Amino acid sequence: MGTASRCRLTGAVLLIAKLDRLSRDAHFLLGLEKAGIDFIAADMPNANRLTVGIMALVAQQEREAISSRTKAALAEAKARGKKLGGYRPGARKVDYRLSVEARQRDAEAFRASVGPMVAGLRDDGLSLRQIAARLTEQGIRTAKGGMWTAAAVKRVSL
Repeated sequence: MGTASRCRLTGAVLLIAKLDRLSRDAHFLLGLEKAGIDFIAADMPNANRLTVGIMALVAQQEREAISSRTKAALAEAKARGKKLGGYRPGARKVDYRLSVEARQRDAEAFRASVGPMVAGLRDDGLSLRQIAARLTEQGIRTAKGGMWTAAAVKRVSL
């Protein structure tokens, strides 16, 4: 069930964080109006249906103007012989393996720094969950800065 449907069924007021998010979709806005759903925008609580309706129509007009300008510019570029889209010889290629290798190096370095501590706690007979609690108590963060869990401890101790 969608948010608008739930509001209609319960009589709730739809709370929107930013009015510009709602005003981008004139169809959705008209659907709210037809369904009799009230809404309040946190960034502009005094906005009424007229204000939002005008904003939606202006936004729709701007979208159409942008689309027309873009199509015209692409047609002109094509008429000048510019190749649009597709593969271009000499284009920069991204090697995603380098990114994976860098993340793996970082993970291994983190494992090397925390692993001995985890192994020591494991030798003391603590469970993975207890080790996670101990690391958290000591203020030691995971590699991504989060809180420790048993699964994270297990990954480091492999």
